[in-house]
Amino acid sequence: MKWFKIIGIFLAIVLVVPVFLLIYMGFFVFRSPQAFSTQFMSAVELSLVSSATAAIVDFALFTPLAYYISRFNDFFTDSLVDIPASIPHPVVGIALVFLDSPYTPIGKFLLSLGINFFDSYTGLVAALVIVSAPIFIRSMKNFFDSMPRIYEEYARSLGGGTGRIFLRVVLRNSFRGIISSSLISMSRAMSEFGSIAIIAYYVLSGPFAGVSPASILIYEWYGYYGTDVAVTASAIMIVIGIIVLTTIRILQYKTKNI
Repeated sequence: MKWFKIIGIFLAIVLVVPVFLLIYMGFFVFRSPQAFSTQFMSAVELSLVSSATAAIVDFALFTPLAYYISRFNDFFTDSLVDIPASIPHPVVGIALVFLDSPYTPIGKFLLSLGINFFDSYTGLVAALVIVSAPIFIRSMKNFFDSMPRIYEEYARSLGGGTGRIFLRVVLRNSFRGIISSSLISMSRAMSEFGSIAIIAYYVLSGPFAGVSPASILIYEWYGYYGTDVAVTASAIMIVIGIIVLTTIRILQYKTKNI
């Protein structure tokens, strides 16, 4: 057991060494002023706001689905949930482009309502929802699996339906699980690149007009300016990600100790 512990700690360190090396290089070796510019701070703000929006949408739309999968063991639906996570994410961006195009009936309908995905905040959030929803659903399903079912069974014995039990019993006892799962999906959304590089390379309208998500801007800067600016910008995003991850771990620890 001691050897397993030593090997486990060593392998965990191997995983994080490149990350902490990048933080060191970004803040203490290169420390490019451009990475602290208004342009990049706007990109970070866009990534945070859009990722938080996607997490809220994940909660609103997919919490009932996670509960359904947890309680009814529907293999087919459970398998469908994993499809967005199993395909290259640029494919998600291409699919959204065509979904909102005149080539499809859905696209014609959306365009008639003035809903445009391409280079818009709506398209950005749509892509982030698709790539983060499987993570949210899995996390919430695990939380629901771990919940004691005695209160649900009692409510059911009193004649409560599944919907009422879900709303009045399950959700009331799921606050920490919802926050933890939402932060996990938000963290995943913040790291997204492939799909949003296709559907929302820039946001051309609204309060974020002319702003690119942080991951896109880092990619641009790496191509235009080399490593200096990109490394410092990457270090900033890593620190933000660590803050979100730390919050998740604290919530998960408190949940286990309730």
